[in-house]
Amino acid sequence: MNTEHDFHQLALDIKQWGMALGFQQVGITDTDLVIAKERLNTWLALGYHGEMTYMEKHGTKRSVPAELIPGTLRIISVRMDYAPPEPYSKIVKQNPLKAVVSRYAIGRDYHKVLKQRLNQLAAKITAIVGPFAYRAFVDSAPVLEKPLAAKAGLGWQGKNTNLINRHAGSYFFLGELYTDLPLPIDQPVKDHCGSCHACLTICPTQAFSAPYQLDARRCISYLTIEYRGVIPLEFRKAIGNRIYGCDDCQIVCPWNRYAKPTDEHDFKPRHHLLDSDLITLFAWTEAEFLAKTAGSAIRRIGYEQWLRNIAIALGNAPRIPSVIEALQARSQHPSTLVREHVAWALQEHSLCPINDKQPLA
Repeated sequence: MNTEHDFHQLALDIKQWGMALGFQQVGITDTDLVIAKERLNTWLALGYHGEMTYMEKHGTKRSVPAELIPGTLRIISVRMDYAPPEPYSKIVKQNPLKAVVSRYAIGRDYHKVLKQRLNQLAAKITAIVGPFAYRAFVDSAPVLEKPLAAKAGLGWQGKNTNLINRHAGSYFFLGELYTDLPLPIDQPVKDHCGSCHACLTICPTQAFSAPYQLDARRCISYLTIEYRGVIPLEFRKAIGNRIYGCDDCQIVCPWNRYAKPTDEHDFKPRHHLLDSDLITLFAWTEAEFLAKTAGSAIRRIGYEQWLRNIAIALGNAPRIPSVIEALQARSQHPSTLVREHVAWALQEHSLCPINDKQPLA
């Protein structure tokens, strides 16, 4: 690496190159995460991470970047918008026979998209300064991506714990490039949540124990994606027709009125996930699931968990013959996990008051 290089100019160039590669914002920060480390330790001590044991198994590597990648001096943090056309979420949620999939998962898997662009950014830097030490991360290692992005000036962590940007809302992915370059750093922005508490009150499962504090064990995103077991009874009605993730705390955030639909082709909706019927998705064979989720973040939950989630949604759907028939067709599924949730869904339809849902024809 050329140690005589003008790193101030290089930082400006990095931001321009990042924008040209499709990132909406690029910031640079140091590796000091002392405050974030304390908050993480408190969160873990409360058990709010549930079964996400990977949040603690790496020791301090998550909060001390140089322990993860020795020699790290600076972190280049990037964001890329993913918001689909509106008014997707509100319309789908109003139809209980439709499947609600979190906005970030309706297109191609963001991990691959961002990591490829980050490596391209590193190649541009190498062309100027020569070989340097770097490592690209996109939600794929023990990295505190939101605190790093906040320190780099990309936004602030809101009361819903998501990173929020005054000009772009919160519908964006984050990525990092750990480097050994002594680049000038950016300054964080102020918290602009103010007295707003819309995200805290809208949460269907009341997963926020306090502002800026999420109990993942109660979060629908955790329950439908990260959690592999039997969904606790207390949360099943609240899940509604959400089969993969939940965006409620983002939908109500006032700053998301500034979110712009993405121009990134890879994030455009795939396989009609913006407007899919629960019954159609529930009928997918495992081969169909694997084929239609290829290159998608949804693939990671696996087929059984996919059916588990949809069974709950169908249990919350109107009591009509097609719903009952779909559930009965899966009542003898080989998976104990699937059968348990199908049985619950059928029980919901047989026990609910006849005037509470549409009667059987």
